[in-house]
Amino acid sequence: MTSPSVLAPVPSVVVLAVAAPANGAATAPANMPWTLVWGDPHWLLPAALFGVLFAALLIFGYRRAGASPGARTAAALCKAIGLTILLLCLAEPLISSRRARPGANAFVVLADNSQSMTLKDSSGKTRADALKSFAGRPSPWLAKIGRDFELRDFSFDSQLAPVEAFDDLHFDGASTNLADALDRIARQYNSRPLAGILLMTDGNATDRAAIDALLAKNAAAPQGAPLLPPIYPVLIGGSQSAPDIAISNLAVSQTNFEDAPVTITADITATGYAGKPLVAELRGPDGKSVETQKLVAEKNGLPLAVRFLLRPDADLSFYTIRVAADTPDAGLGQLDHPPAADKTAEATLANNARTVAVNRPRGPYRVLYVSGRPNWEYKFLQRALASDDQLQLTALIRVAKREPKFAFLGKPGEKSNPLFQAFGNDPDDTNYDQPVLIRMNTRDETELKAGFPSTAEELFQYHAIIIDDLESEFFTQDQLALLKEFVRTRGGGLLMLGGEEAFHNGHYDRTVLGDVLPVYSDQVSPAFPDSSFKVELTREGWLEPWVRIAPDEAAERQRRAQMPEFESINPIRGIKPGATVLARAVDDAGDSVPALVEQRFGQGRTAALLVGDLWRWDMARPDAAQSDLDKSWRQAVRWLVSDDPTQLDLAIDESPPQPGSDDSAADTAGTGGHAVHLAVQVRDKSYAPLDNATVTVKIIGPAGPADAVELRAEPNAKHAGRYDVTFIPRTPGSYRATATALGPDGNPVTKTPAAIGWSSDPAAEEFQNLAPNTALLDRLAHATGGEVVRASDINAFADSLPNRKAQITEPYVEPLWHHSWVFLLALAFLAAEWGIRRFRGLP
Repeated sequence: MTSPSVLAPVPSVVVLAVAAPANGAATAPANMPWTLVWGDPHWLLPAALFGVLFAALLIFGYRRAGASPGARTAAALCKAIGLTILLLCLAEPLISSRRARPGANAFVVLADNSQSMTLKDSSGKTRADALKSFAGRPSPWLAKIGRDFELRDFSFDSQLAPVEAFDDLHFDGASTNLADALDRIARQYNSRPLAGILLMTDGNATDRAAIDALLAKNAAAPQGAPLLPPIYPVLIGGSQSAPDIAISNLAVSQTNFEDAPVTITADITATGYAGKPLVAELRGPDGKSVETQKLVAEKNGLPLAVRFLLRPDADLSFYTIRVAADTPDAGLGQLDHPPAADKTAEATLANNARTVAVNRPRGPYRVLYVSGRPNWEYKFLQRALASDDQLQLTALIRVAKREPKFAFLGKPGEKSNPLFQAFGNDPDDTNYDQPVLIRMNTRDETELKAGFPSTAEELFQYHAIIIDDLESEFFTQDQLALLKEFVRTRGGGLLMLGGEEAFHNGHYDRTVLGDVLPVYSDQVSPAFPDSSFKVELTREGWLEPWVRIAPDEAAERQRRAQMPEFESINPIRGIKPGATVLARAVDDAGDSVPALVEQRFGQGRTAALLVGDLWRWDMARPDAAQSDLDKSWRQAVRWLVSDDPTQLDLAIDESPPQPGSDDSAADTAGTGGHAVHLAVQVRDKSYAPLDNATVTVKIIGPAGPADAVELRAEPNAKHAGRYDVTFIPRTPGSYRATATALGPDGNPVTKTPAAIGWSSDPAAEEFQNLAPNTALLDRLAHATGGEVVRASDINAFADSLPNRKAQITEPYVEPLWHHSWVFLLALAFLAAEWGIRRFRGLP
């Protein structure tokens, strides 16, 4: 093939203008429009005359032939096409298009340098060896690209780095930050022409969420100005990997179920171990085994879910899950003393163990109980919470209503209410119009001295409020509005218990507190049972751990069958939209009405327990040792305070940073894996966002307090009262962070710092999936206008690259008749005509 040449303009007639397919041949521009022109159009008329003459001779000659009409027509058409191709060459047909100007555009070759490239495929060859044999010295295809482009070679793992030669790569990167590498290259060449990126990887990126965000940002870019250039992935590694056992999708969930409030779940994927036994172990913070489970591997590497239930003793603790083949020559022992790489049957042991942090906030949580009269409910509630050192119950109980017209019979000459004599009141003050309240379990002598709190600062010190058998007239309008703000803004929990003066009888439907409750109590439903009834859980109730007592459904059903019948339930009209019925009261006739209803309200949650004689549950027990009402009360109160915010909250921001932002750049600034983004929310005493605080975060790594780091958190521009800090783990292991905040006056916002923990294990994430991720590479190519290139087609790709899309191009023309395939095509038609004549016996 002759090289394309840049020619001066020539007289031409445009015959055809098309766009070649993306995988067009090297002789036609790929992804660039091209036109067919005539270099010497003066020969078109003579060629047409010769064509007419040849056509007449063909018609005359084949009309006299003795073969069938079909054979004569086929032979004539083959000769006519062959002669037409030769006649058109007289007019010098040319291909006119544009191509990348040599040396004007850059092209990046990006190689994966992570540890996953050291994995062996079923052939026994590592992916690193395959990459070096593909791109190592000498590489003719790299030389071809270098002749037309400014070639730049990079490697990437946890960070992007230039390389002199791909033979020098060590493949020891702890993670595969593909999104950050692509984003950095795009930003580095933002003002320079970049024709594309050839990506050599197995596709197992450890920042898939960041890749999704990067592609979404690229799709939202203005048309014609994408953020990413065309990406041409080259898949390194075979589709079949060596046998391996891996832990993936590690998660921690917390409930208010008292026996096992924390659940650690992990997916175990075993490739090449179908039907073989596995063993999974949970190790505690002290390194000792907590629980061991036996498993059997599924077929085709299907994930197995393993679940550990536990009750941590500390606020923050770290647990480790380990898994291995349950065989004498393998087992968990090989994780303590790893054998040489060629001695183990698995592809790698780096993904057989994962460490997870269990952040379980602890109290003490303060609960305010307000009752309209002394009753049995308080007795059992107080007894239940007394055994929980994280729950503190403070009670405000009315022992006598206000009686403005009551005449007290005291000593002769005494005018005041004798019930108030011990409180130091003015003797002339009759106190007739004041209820008599008693305080129990208060923190000091001033708490609740003036009755129910009337200021936000006083009320917001509690985490939950329980209202029992108390009419709405007990509260002032300001106190009712304050209760609403306690739930909506403060994020506290509110539980209203049933009783003679609750819900409808308490006239709460006429107050702002009625908006907070999950039920409508303005009317009475006639469907409420008049006789005794049982309390049964709904489908939603079975899914709520705090509503259940027994660990499994069979035990829970048996326990509820032994519960006594109740006789008092508060009437309501119905439940509100968004509310959930967790339990229903069912009478002997099978009719049912809601018994326990809950809903979210603003930042907090509310619940309505409509049963008015819950105390029968414990009073009617056959044996004191079989009582479970205490456990039910503790779980319910734990649920009330479970999502309660504090003045100082510390959390890990799981949302990935936008590519191109400062946070994204920080992800690869260190030698470790992904950056950890910590968010600190600061509130004042009224739980309003505090924007002018000074927030410091102290981080202790695996080395202990000696290597602690203190970072200053910066205010977040989008969220009031939020302060952000980014930390990059340098070494694998467990990390603890504590946050402190100083208010504008220089005093601490809270006495206790906020704490959280996490585990950095980049190797386990790197080896989470061993099979090459072809779907991700296809997606990258499709989203950026590139294509997946097979390793066997790399030379053809290098030849066609100058004819693909580029920012700086130049026009060129190429004689079509210089290509051998043109004459071969004409010769093929003429040979076909000769073959038909010989086969049919034509002269």
